[in-house]
Amino acid sequence: MEFSQTDYEQFKLKGLEKSQVNNQIDDFRSGFPYLILDSPATIKHGIIKCDEHELQSYIEVFENKGRKKELLKFVPASGAASRMFKELFECYYELKTPDETPQNDFLEKYPGVKQVFKRISDFAFSIELITKFESNGKELSTPANPSDYELLLELLLEEKGLNYGNLPKGLLLFHMYKDRPRTSFEEHLVEGSHHCKDNKNLVRIHFTVSPEHIELFQKKFTDKKNLLEKKLSSQFQVEFSIQKPSTDTIAVDMDNQPFREKDGSILFRPGGHGALLENLNQLDADIIFMKNIDNIVPDRLRLATVSYKKCLAGILLEYQERIFSYLRFLDDTNEPGREKIEEMEKFLENRLCVRPPAGYHDLTDKEKPDYIRKKLNRPVRVCGMVVNEGEPGGGPFLAVNSDGSISLQVVETSQIDMDNQEQKKIVELSTHFNPVDLVCGIKDYKGKKFDLVQFRDSKTGFISKKSKDGRELKAQELPGVWNGAMSDWNTIFVETPIETFNPVKTINDLLRENHQPG
Repeated sequence: MEFSQTDYEQFKLKGLEKSQVNNQIDDFRSGFPYLILDSPATIKHGIIKCDEHELQSYIEVFENKGRKKELLKFVPASGAASRMFKELFECYYELKTPDETPQNDFLEKYPGVKQVFKRISDFAFSIELITKFESNGKELSTPANPSDYELLLELLLEEKGLNYGNLPKGLLLFHMYKDRPRTSFEEHLVEGSHHCKDNKNLVRIHFTVSPEHIELFQKKFTDKKNLLEKKLSSQFQVEFSIQKPSTDTIAVDMDNQPFREKDGSILFRPGGHGALLENLNQLDADIIFMKNIDNIVPDRLRLATVSYKKCLAGILLEYQERIFSYLRFLDDTNEPGREKIEEMEKFLENRLCVRPPAGYHDLTDKEKPDYIRKKLNRPVRVCGMVVNEGEPGGGPFLAVNSDGSISLQVVETSQIDMDNQEQKKIVELSTHFNPVDLVCGIKDYKGKKFDLVQFRDSKTGFISKKSKDGRELKAQELPGVWNGAMSDWNTIFVETPIETFNPVKTINDLLRENHQPG
């Protein structure tokens, strides 16, 4: 692909090499291959289900060993809340249409908005919204009067009021308490103090945020830091990072040529949540807890979430201890012997669910340790999985890797050939889905950080069709941070209770029982 000097200057500003851009264009032309599923991960077939004794045992492992280590909570928080309010925006713009007079039955076409107006006082932000409403010389009734629809939506969504349509999810008030409401950002600080506090009472949390919101997050932390530290007997160390411009991907037209703006510059788009692998790769900790900003519960429901966070971390520590002991053993001997080789093979296959490629059993006892070492010496992640009750999202499977081995993978629907009846049947037999609840070990047995980029499958990206200025384009997302970006990690799946999964995708999710005061 030929580029101009101006194009090269644009690449340089983003921190991209010409070869990277050309590779992305090649991916548009060739497409990304489907992942081949071997079977669904289920209980006793890739997913661990802890009984009460095992749960408490793993929690004890974490309390005794984990608290002494460097702990960190990693929270992707760059998503804007605008999608939460999609239906409200549609209703608002229709109400702003000249000569449109709202009637009592107007909201029948907007059932989500109708629910908001019916239960307006049940939202944690209701007091602030009502105060704004009354400052306009109004008195709010429940349900709201049709004549007040437009003003209420304006005060909720626009800068004149709460400006929720332009804020990130982390800065929205999620939960009501007797003393004051809390944003989801504050709730993550509170949750972190329960499971991510070391033996010196330090709580480290890293949020990935959008550049335009970083100052708002910093101000919110400054405003709440002393209050929360005193209440929770904790010392918070909060860091923020933004998605690197070098993780943006080129957009192309329908002929796979660079999509150019009106001024001739090439259009680049954010690379999706897979770009966060670069942020994660910059962090330094022994145990990293990962969870999305909108998956958070109020205090009254926090026990189960905290217990299973500790359980996942305890499992991570136990597996790492075994893995590290094998790797040190391999360092100390040139000939591990048949018995020890078989022991490590069984651990890989039975505990880590890693099955070797077809040619492995033709290797000699001197050759097999190299393969075993390669499979053991990798980052480790323990992923909570919840029983599938119809929620959208990726799921746990055993899948075929590029080297012919089979291992546990988090797989998104876009990675599966649903026209293949055998693959479709495997999906239909799956029992769990991925709530994005991970505990990660990113250091090797010598305490050195892995370069996480080396364990990403670059062929697990995703291509979608978009439009800009009335023209169609194709966009490319990087391998997702919890699927393709962690494809070559050692993976352990653990069933976690459904009450630990409480995402907020629309505003009405805040009306669910698990987000209400109780």
